[in-house]
Amino acid sequence: MVFPSFLKDDRLFAAGLGLTTVGFLFAMRTILEYYRDEAEVKPTPPKTQYITQDTEDSLKLNTLESLLGHYNFAIRDTALKIIAGRAVNDSSAIYHLLWGITRKDYDERMEALRALTFAMDDKDTFQEPLSVLNNAKAYSALVRSLELCLDDVKHEKLDDPLYDEYYLRDIGERRCLMLACQLVHRYGVDKLVEAGFVEKWLAKQPWGDNDEERQNNFAMYLDRRKNRISDICFHLRSTKAGRKALAKAKLTNKTRKKRDRSDHIRVVLEISMTNEDDHDGTSRAELVPRVNEQSAEEQRLRRRHREAMVLNDGTHSLGRGDIIEREHDSNN
Repeated sequence: MVFPSFLKDDRLFAAGLGLTTVGFLFAMRTILEYYRDEAEVKPTPPKTQYITQDTEDSLKLNTLESLLGHYNFAIRDTALKIIAGRAVNDSSAIYHLLWGITRKDYDERMEALRALTFAMDDKDTFQEPLSVLNNAKAYSALVRSLELCLDDVKHEKLDDPLYDEYYLRDIGERRCLMLACQLVHRYGVDKLVEAGFVEKWLAKQPWGDNDEERQNNFAMYLDRRKNRISDICFHLRSTKAGRKALAKAKLTNKTRKKRDRSDHIRVVLEISMTNEDDHDGTSRAELVPRVNEQSAEEQRLRRRHREAMVLNDGTHSLGRGDIIEREHDSNN
């Protein structure tokens, strides 16, 4: 019988044994990997816990004070945000800080300014923190704080076109200017003008010894500087109330005109090609500078036979004296 004799073939038996061995090894490897993965102890990820508004409101002041001294930075940061959120939503706390920035004592004033600046920078806790400062009392407090900063550090005359002294100013003055700049960008400059920003602080800066020098140094400062002071001044000049206050402080002139540019030299070259076949190679025409006193006929002939040469060695800017034109005979 052919079929039973085929089963007795040694080659078929060896092939079947090889396949069975490979399958057994693959199955054992799969089973072992499965049990290995199941037996592995994986670390449990920490669950994200959010503090609800009720939890924040239930925290007492002594609890928040103890959290501010915690060794964990995340806990300290959360406690600071809670305190800033409470301060922004509490009008009495804001008024207390505004009262603090108007104190003559430097340390007390800096402490209140630091707290007020931090509360205004916390955009995550309160969407519009600057809205609590958009009132006459807050603008007056900022201007009063700036006025007190005038006696803290003595500044040099603001007449250097290259030296920017803003970043060397006192930190308290820069914090007040930062808050004022943010308010100006958000709500305009009118309330800042009403609070006396120009006459109480800006006009008292060392612009110069006389009105002309003050106006020139002030204009130069706006042209050369890119800081918060120049930014506020640009907004002042963009409104009628701001321009009026600047003119009253003699920082600008009402009749001030744009810079006269009539002294600048404007040179227009008109060069046309003419036929030189009729000129003798040995003849040499005289080269003379252009003469302005010409009759109408001479000017017409000059336009018809326009020729010019520009001689400039590059050591100075191009001027009218560098243009030399050939003089033509009017009979031709």
